Amino acid sequence: MPEPLLEVRDLRVHFPTDDGLVKAVDGLNFSMVAGETLGIVGESGSGKSVSFLTVMGLINRKSAIVEGEVIFQGQDLLKLPTDELQAIRGSKIAMIFQDPMTSLHPFYKVGDQIAEAILAHEEVTKKEAGDRAIEMLRRVNIPRPDERARQYPHEFSGGMRQRAMIAMALSLNPDLLIADEPTTALDVTVQAQILSLIDHLQTEFNTAVALITHDLGVVAEHCDHIQVMYAGKIVEEGSGDDIYYRPMMPYTWGLLRSIPRLGHVSERLEPISGSPPSMIFLPKGCSFSPRCPYVFDTCHVEEPPLEPVDGHHAAACHLSLEDRERIVREEVVAS
Repeated sequence: MPEPLLEVRDLRVHFPTDDGLVKAVDGLNFSMVAGETLGIVGESGSGKSVSFLTVMGLINRKSAIVEGEVIFQGQDLLKLPTDELQAIRGSKIAMIFQDPMTSLHPFYKVGDQIAEAILAHEEVTKKEAGDRAIEMLRRVNIPRPDERARQYPHEFSGGMRQRAMIAMALSLNPDLLIADEPTTALDVTVQAQILSLIDHLQTEFNTAVALITHDLGVVAEHCDHIQVMYAGKIVEEGSGDDIYYRPMMPYTWGLLRSIPRLGHVSERLEPISGSPPSMIFLPKGCSFSPRCPYVFDTCHVEEPPLEPVDGHHAAACHLSLEDRERIVREEVVAS
């Protein structure tokens, strides 16, 4: 097995508040290798974005309790001084934020903003940085990149702004690209174009990509490995085939049932009942138990561990493997 590029070990990110301790991330473990695409899926508030904002060093340590290890290329990012972390952020690890409408500064030209990122990390002239900014806009398929580089963000459409953000993120050829809901607020056609663009550029640069989303449908064709998060923890992980054709956790079943499918136009979607739990007052036992249609007594008392199903497929559920396989066969995949 190749050496991990990124390894997160028992990461916990808790926020003290007047109402109690918000356990946004509570014991996260995973690793990534170079060139891999990892999909992180879950509802809003499950801890997806906080996890990777912590990896980027963008969580205010004065207002959060951060524990665990984030090992990137052999260094624990949580122990690095601010200046060393800033040198890694952008050049080695880059992030595309979920709202392209507000991620670019409205007062500065798009090309200048990309060039500024390059100048912050490399000893090049302003002209060299500007030329590379234009080249990156061209590589993300923005027409007339030299002209577009001189325009302001408000002159770009949503899809074009997201392409500009991708150009900025990849301008320094990072080893890890974190894409946080990169298709939010974009129509379906532009979503497909953006995801295809990320795939193409990942192959070209051999960049590892962490794709954060609430939509299992988005990661179907783009991820080597998928993790399903709920209430600050991973509740299931595996390959695309594992998650789509043999899911072993009721929360994953609920996500799959809520995806529109070809050939089932007349059927109503099945939303997951209830709402995600408060991260301050988590239920005892399994955090998904208040919403689970298969809950039984043990679920209210003991928290299920993330246990292997087979190979790299693991799930956290008290139901027996035989019962889960039967439910998947009769109710989830069959439906």
